[in-house]
Amino acid sequence: MSPELLFSIASAAVLPGWAVLVFVLGWRWGSGFIAAVLLPAVLGGLYLTLMGLNLIGADGGFGSLAEVARLFENPSLLLAGWVHYLAFDLFIGAWEVRDARRLGIPHLLVVPCLILTFMLGPVGLLLYLGLRVGLRRRWMMQAGSSSASAGTVDS
Repeated sequence: MSPELLFSIASAAVLPGWAVLVFVLGWRWGSGFIAAVLLPAVLGGLYLTLMGLNLIGADGGFGSLAEVARLFENPSLLLAGWVHYLAFDLFIGAWEVRDARRLGIPHLLVVPCLILTFMLGPVGLLLYLGLRVGLRRRWMMQAGSSSASAGTVDS
């Protein structure tokens, strides 16, 4: 199978996982298994195969940017890099959904983070982490002010 065809298949394979994360709010199997385990594991198998068949004897390496650039001149290894991104971004998106659910963060606030995680990986994660910290700080301040006001009522 050509790297171009595998690129198309891998890129399309993650779309159901992202759709589940964005649109299927209450289905724990979606964020807990399909997007977090099943699809990343399938992509991990493809990654392992691509690396195993193409890395040994390839020109380039991981010691410098120039070596990585030479390595990625091989279309199969460039595809492996793409599959790496697809798997990890989906895994992180699934974590964002599960973590937000655990913390009680409204899903609509997480959706922009998911879209950015899908498109720009670390930017979406950074936005989610900022949202997480900001909301937790706000909730802690609200809890502190309601305890303080409760204390003054009891006095």
